[in-house]
Amino acid sequence: MTTIDPGRAEAVAAVESAFRGLYAEFRTLYMRAAEVVSPGMLPGSFKTLLAIDRCGAISNTELAERIAADKGLVSRQVSELERLGLVERTADPADGRVRVISTTELGRERLAAARKPHEDAISNALSHWPVADIESFAALMHALVRSVAEHPESPDA
Repeated sequence: MTTIDPGRAEAVAAVESAFRGLYAEFRTLYMRAAEVVSPGMLPGSFKTLLAIDRCGAISNTELAERIAADKGLVSRQVSELERLGLVERTADPADGRVRVISTTELGRERLAAARKPHEDAISNALSHWPVADIESFAALMHALVRSVAEHPESPDA
């Protein structure tokens, strides 16, 4: 078992606490954004739409892996998004037997409208920060995400 410096443990706990607060805010923003995209849309479907838009053309299996969700659930969400005209399924140019999912123009428009308040809120929150601090913060956040993804187990495992 590794002994952790109490000062480090306290600092890490403060980061984790900040993320809990940030996560709660983002959950609320996702709920609002989902409603902007389509009234009654669940946040999980919104998350799936975001992932499709971010990834580009992607298969259902790859999408489920990317968002760490059950393939059946993802399939139902994609079907809902397709019925709403937000995504489309087409044959994969590399393998015509596989269908890939991509965001439609309507989907991109609705996502942009849904993201605007969120982006404005972040921009306002950072409006007094020097650009160099914002860039450093972004780099540190990306580094943390990569590190957590590469080492998800606890140090005591």
